[in-house]
Amino acid sequence: MLLSLGDPTRLMIGVICCGAFLASAFASPGLGGLFGGGLALLMAAVAVNDWRELRIPNALTLLALLLGVIDIGFEYGREAPFVLAEAAMRAGCAAAAFLAFRIAYRRLRGREGMGLGDVKLAGVAGVWLSWPSLPIVVELAAGAALLAYSAHQAIEKRPISADARIAFGAFLGPAIWICWLLEALGYLG
Repeated sequence: MLLSLGDPTRLMIGVICCGAFLASAFASPGLGGLFGGGLALLMAAVAVNDWRELRIPNALTLLALLLGVIDIGFEYGREAPFVLAEAAMRAGCAAAAFLAFRIAYRRLRGREGMGLGDVKLAGVAGVWLSWPSLPIVVELAAGAALLAYSAHQAIEKRPISADARIAFGAFLGPAIWICWLLEALGYLG
């Protein structure tokens, strides 16, 4: 719920969302841009929610998946079943890779290191992004998360901790939209 965020933060999030929606419409004119704008808004909601509560609501993930499926239906017409099958394979592979990481981390460290919301969000990435973009989205999100955490610790003059909890979805969600935008502009994919 954004009501607990301060007015300047709400304004900044609103401006970023409007800019992302407009960038989507510019990158992919027509329905594709509207769907991309919807993805931007959903990924912003994922980021805000995960940042505040360390939780990604299933409803947001499901909406992002459904929006991606509808986008494929409109964009590919008669080819949609084939494109959708490939998107489902990408989603399954991405989610399986995140789930394997989650299980391995828990076994090695004896504690949770990634939530199931992040696993499901990886599936969203698989629906919206091409195969070559999937590792890029993970690298972008992980790099941004590490940079933000390191900067926060430096500003607060605190040591870096291996046990810190980081809202990874707050970085993965926006990275999914950024990679979608770069694909729409022809820079990735």
